[in-house]
Parts: sequence; structure tokens; C-alpha cells
Amino acid sequence: MKLVSGLIAGAVMASATLIVQAHSAPLQAQDVAPPITGGGIFAPGWQGKVDPGQTSAPGTPSKLEDAKFTKQGDTFMIETGPAASYWNPANVAKGDYTVKATFNEPKFQNRNDHPHPYGVFIAGNDLGTDQSSMLYCEAYGSGTFIVRGFGPAAFRMNGGRGEANPAVHKAAGIGQPVSQEIEMSVKGDNVTCSINGTQVASYPKAQVVAAGKLKSTDGVYGIRFAHNTEGSVTGFGLVK
Repeated sequence: MKLVSGLIAGAVMASATLIVQAHSAPLQAQDVAPPITGGGIFAPGWQGKVDPGQTSAPGTPSKLEDAKFTKQGDTFMIETGPAASYWNPANVAKGDYTVKATFNEPKFQNRNDHPHPYGVFIAGNDLGTDQSSMLYCEAYGSGTFIVRGFGPAAFRMNGGRGEANPAVHKAAGIGQPVSQEIEMSVKGDNVTCSINGTQVASYPKAQVVAAGKLKSTDGVYGIRFAHNTEGSVTGFGLVK
């Protein structure tokens, strides 16, 4: 009996120690998004909105002015604190179409300690409101991509952390340049994303135009950058 009692007492003490250790361990730090000095939108006709999740994350700026969107000739320059989407209400796509742009990240991970993505979005409806919907495809300079959206709650099409694809360019190292050509297309009953000339994802319309997802594949198209990123965008436009 003494042996059994000793074993039970030891087990209880070990469990208590584990509980204390678990509660004493520091919580994993969340990403913060330091604001960009002199932020705002400096491109005539363009608007933007910070991601809903960025407005409530602890220690993360929630204002659109904490990111910066400028236009120099035909090139857009973006620096983000919080993740943000940008669009011109005049840019509306209907029926079958392709939206494309080339993204240049001059210094991979320059504003963060892990890769963050950027890309184009389509099917934007009720943008700038709490009922906005859109679908976007974005690439990381580490060789992976994501397809996600808002409807108005965030939804994912290809997994929690996206997926790798050899078509997605990889930066040679931190601080090195990397570029991605990203296209999103609606053709017939399919919605696709292509990166650097290779189709990396395809979904039936019925899979993306559904409750909690898109209202329609018709809508405004634009540009989206995750938090703590910077880069330039060229060749942005619509191809019918």
C-alpha cells in the first residue's frame, strides 16, 4: 500500500509540475504591423480597406493610413503595416476575363521575419463595407501560394498555409529580389489562378459563388498585400 500511495503521490506532483510549467511558458508572440510613416493612398481614384482581422489584432495598427499606396507612372508602390486591399471602383470585370499583374519584392522579407504574400483579387462586391466579398490569389517569395477570400468572413480555398508549387519563384535569400506574375481568370464555369505562366489552382464557379463566399464572379478587381510587406506592381490590368 505504501508503494501504491507513493506512486500516486509522485504522479500527482508530476502533473502539478507540468501544469505550472504550461502556465508559466510565454505565449507565442503574434505578428505586429508597425505603421508606415506618411501612409495613405496617393493614387487618384483608388480606395482601400484594411483586413478585418487587422483591426482587432492586439498591437496591430488598424487604420488604412498605416499602409502606403502610391502610383508613379504605370507602377504602383505599396508598403504595408496592416494587410490591405486596394481598388479603383472603375475597374469592373464581368463575364469571362483575366486580371493580371507583375509583383516585384525588391528585398525578400525586408519588413518581416517570415514570408508574407501579395497578389490580385477579383469579384469584389460591397467593397469598403462590412459586407464586402472578394477572391484573391497571392504568392510568397518562398515558393508557395494561397487562394482565399472574404464573404464577408474570411474563407480559404487551398488550405491553412497554402501550398508549394514549382512555378512560384523563390528569392535567392533574405534581402534578395523576387518577382511573380499573377493572373486570375474566369472562363465559363471555372475560376483559376496562374503564377508565372502556370495554372496553379482551378475551382468550379459553384465552389466559390456560394453562401459565405462570393456573391458573384462579376465585380471590382484590385491588388492586395499582406501585412509587413513592400513591393511594386506593374502591368496591372484586365484582359478579355
